[in-house]
Amino acid sequence: MPDATTNGHDNGTSVETPALLDTLPGPEHDWRITLKGKIIAITGANRGIGLALAEVCLANEAADIFSLDVFEPGEEFAALQKLNPKRLHYIHCDVTSEESVNSAIDAVVSARGAVHGFIANAGMTKHQPALDFSRAQLDQLFNLNVFGAYFCATTVARRFIDLGIKGSIVFTASMTSYRPNRAAPSAPYGATKGAVRNMTHTLAMEWAKHGIRVNSISPGFIKTAMTYFVDQAPDWDLKMQYYGGMPRLADPRELGGAYVYLLSDGASYTTGIDIPVAGIVGAW
Repeated sequence: MPDATTNGHDNGTSVETPALLDTLPGPEHDWRITLKGKIIAITGANRGIGLALAEVCLANEAADIFSLDVFEPGEEFAALQKLNPKRLHYIHCDVTSEESVNSAIDAVVSARGAVHGFIANAGMTKHQPALDFSRAQLDQLFNLNVFGAYFCATTVARRFIDLGIKGSIVFTASMTSYRPNRAAPSAPYGATKGAVRNMTHTLAMEWAKHGIRVNSISPGFIKTAMTYFVDQAPDWDLKMQYYGGMPRLADPRELGGAYVYLLSDGASYTTGIDIPVAGIVGAW
């Protein structure tokens, strides 16, 4: 195999390939697993998993976190903002609207002059038998979980390219993209997250030449307002006894380390992968 810095011909000459060299880490590269100095945007970060990710990113020295959310911030967001004055911000954004996403990303860049990382986290789920789903419910799931994630990724990738930033995009996928959720099945939800994981691999391949990395995280059972009922089921303990794994739901902040790694310069050669964070993976 020819060296990556040659033209591939064994003629005694070596020709540098600027497009490839441009994606290599520079002398200013930070080899620590840290977000120091980075501006990160997270969709759906006013509550739930998104807010927990914002907290972990702030704890890992992110310069600024922008929550792009369709809902107004609540008390939990305000409490985290108070602990991190001038570092946690909110911008109204409907990720199912390309215009809204463009406006939100422009607002981040206008406020701080750059964006270095993006977490496409906004999403929803609905658990019911497949035969009970209406077309309207399917449209809602796919518009938010798939089209919304796609609009966000393509919009921020254009900004990375325009600004010459080797940015990182991380999708929130799900363990249901691998196998059914036996505790709360939803064929359409699993299909949306399967689409997100496939997008991860393809976009990573397309954008690698720009130094843009694209990865995803697949959470297992995480304790949020959307999953509060899961471990309250009367047969939960029995399921855990037979399925194995960690017999509990995760604190959403337990996901944060994987996101921080993928957003950091320490992951400069990590792209196109999915990281399952599911301590009870045996339950799926």
